[in-house]
Amino acid sequence: MKKVVIVMGSDSDLQTMDASVRVLRNFNVPFEVRIISAHRTPSAAEELSKTAEENGVGVIIAAAGKAAHLAGVLAANTILPVIGVPIKSSTMDGMDSLLSTVQMPSGVPVATVAINGAENAALLAIQILAGSEPSLAEALRNYKKEMERKVLAKDENIRRQYSVTSEA
Repeated sequence: MKKVVIVMGSDSDLQTMDASVRVLRNFNVPFEVRIISAHRTPSAAEELSKTAEENGVGVIIAAAGKAAHLAGVLAANTILPVIGVPIKSSTMDGMDSLLSTVQMPSGVPVATVAINGAENAALLAIQILAGSEPSLAEALRNYKKEMERKVLAKDENIRRQYSVTSEA
């Protein structure tokens, strides 16, 4: 099975990206976690993205705040799918990160999830890998069935709590 690489621009992003780690672990998807800055270690970012495919990587998740160029820098140097996670920073509530991540030029696509959307980034990476991994596809089907079961149980509970009966 191909692995997922989670790349963060700073260790301050780890608290948010732990959600990606948890999801990947729950689905038994191999992964590695790196801290590489698009601005402070551009050579390392280039090396990671240029060698990712030959190193068994199937998807790259890139998390960064503020200028948030990491996902784009990685996407520029690979044909692998890159998923950007804009990190909420102290400025602009993460809108700066979101716009930096989502506004990629033509020819350099980055799939972008919500601000701090680490869980969905991991799920999207799993969906991408599931195209060639039947066991992951089945695990995702079960995951969605379990989500449905939980929501329906909550619905039933709330309907019982707040049902209005007419008394004549």
